[in-house]
Amino acid sequence: MPKALVVYSGGQDSTTCLFWAKKHFDEVVAIAFDYGQRHIVELDAAKQIAKEANVALNIFKINLLSEVSHNSLTDNAMEVETNQPDHRPPNTLVEGRNMLFLTYAAVFAKANGIRNIITGVGQADYSGYPDCRNEFILSLNQTLNLSMDYEYQIHTPLMWLDKSEIWQLADELGVFELVRDKTITCYHGIAGEGCGTCPSCKLRNRGLLKYLKSKGNG
Repeated sequence: MPKALVVYSGGQDSTTCLFWAKKHFDEVVAIAFDYGQRHIVELDAAKQIAKEANVALNIFKINLLSEVSHNSLTDNAMEVETNQPDHRPPNTLVEGRNMLFLTYAAVFAKANGIRNIITGVGQADYSGYPDCRNEFILSLNQTLNLSMDYEYQIHTPLMWLDKSEIWQLADELGVFELVRDKTITCYHGIAGEGCGTCPSCKLRNRGLLKYLKSKGNG
């Protein structure tokens, strides 16, 4: 298949997508964003993994999200909630993040003759983030096609997978250890298994345990 662009963060999901893309496309490049996130080490992990994968990584700085959005991932004074609230999305929701990332990615893709864009969003374990839903991706795909008069295809290989199934996919792609040890999913910026207490770590580690048990290794 032709060239593809991966929206990349250095986390478990986008890293799995990066190697999924390498399997399914002839040429893969990646794009990442410095949006004022509290842990810039995420981008350091992205650089290291992209280098190991022999994938060109393009990093762009966008200030809007940290300047106008009040959330615990861009505001160091705001504590990350340890439990998922029932009545609203968690305070780790960065409003509009996926929409902006995919829009910038689409602009970059068109400028470089790329029609396939890959993102690691998923609805099975989406934690209340509205911009991880399939309905949103389908809508944005159509909007991008119309707004730029260009036929994009947004691929979401993790859309219907829970975390244990994402671990399985990473294993099938031959990057289980890399994803386990080098990616940063933790909301406190700790690589690998992370802090173990933030919602992202709980979800990641619970999925890992479930997958290992299914293999008889738990």
